[in-house]
Amino acid sequence: MIWKPVYQLNPSIARALMEIEAAKAVVEKTPLSPAVEAELRHKARIRSTHYSTRIEGNRLTLREAQQVIEEKRVNFHGRQRDVDEIRHYWEALLKVEDWAAKKSEISEELICRLHEIVERGKRSKPSGYRDGQNAIRDSASGGIVYLPPEAKDVAALMAAMVRWAKQAQKEGLPPPIIATLVHYQFVTIHPYYDGNGRTARLLATFILQRDGYGLNGFFSLEEHHGRDLEGYYRALAVHQHHNYYQGRVEADLTSWVEYFIKLLSKVFQQARDEVVRIEGEEGAVEPEELRRLDHRARSVIALFAKKDRITVKHIAGQLGLSDRMARVLVSGWVKDGWLEVLDQSNRSRSYGLAKKYAKFVGLK
Repeated sequence: MIWKPVYQLNPSIARALMEIEAAKAVVEKTPLSPAVEAELRHKARIRSTHYSTRIEGNRLTLREAQQVIEEKRVNFHGRQRDVDEIRHYWEALLKVEDWAAKKSEISEELICRLHEIVERGKRSKPSGYRDGQNAIRDSASGGIVYLPPEAKDVAALMAAMVRWAKQAQKEGLPPPIIATLVHYQFVTIHPYYDGNGRTARLLATFILQRDGYGLNGFFSLEEHHGRDLEGYYRALAVHQHHNYYQGRVEADLTSWVEYFIKLLSKVFQQARDEVVRIEGEEGAVEPEELRRLDHRARSVIALFAKKDRITVKHIAGQLGLSDRMARVLVSGWVKDGWLEVLDQSNRSRSYGLAKKYAKFVGLK
């Protein structure tokens, strides 16, 4: 089976793509302190987690979602499922960032693993595709809004989508376009009984971040989908017939591409304006020592704004990695000279910030 999405890059889409590139260039060249970067990234992650789960019916407020993420053990009576959804989405988002940083290749295995984290958390095993029919219904009337392809076709459709995404990357198609079309095709196939929307949005985030359009994690596209849910759903409904086989399979996706790319442009420009504003308030040019560090190192440096020493567990928690992977990174950072070993004990080894870096987080 071959998937060849039908769409046109009209002037509106082309203009939005240029706006995305321009905003991206400004953000990448605008220096911010590690602490500020970490705070912007953290807030964007919280908004993404809240709004993406809210789209699917999660009842927690933004503030409550933040409590679940930051306080870990918080519970809300009668809403344990909502709490679990927040925690699982947060874990999945951190995993997506990890895969993106490693430049992982999109694959069915990665998608199944991502879906399982969304549904059951990071310690679960990869899930399989649905083995029966499902349908999207109107919550008020109960009528069918969309009838996805039959279960017997799901595996072939997913394989075709993955092949297309890989080939599109090789051919140099703009990553925002690839993310847009993969998002659409995933929710159109609806390969699982539940969690399709959340997984599709995370998959788009993965592609954007992996291919250089993560914008340092400073934005939340999910927030904008959630704030205009009617517009989001209307854009996805590219054909008037609700049955996949009677219109959706060969539908012209230009309207969806235009919606997604124009929204991404808007979000990028808002992030650009915020970064420029903050940089103006800080009023300082970033020193070379910080400029050469990647986003993971900068995120870890931000920990020292609240602690004078950190451990591997602190680093693993900040980056959403296993302790083993965090140790690998720490070993390289110690060799680079910006992280110092304070306690040689294997059991309670701790690390401090080298003196020439301490001033960047307000330490003497």
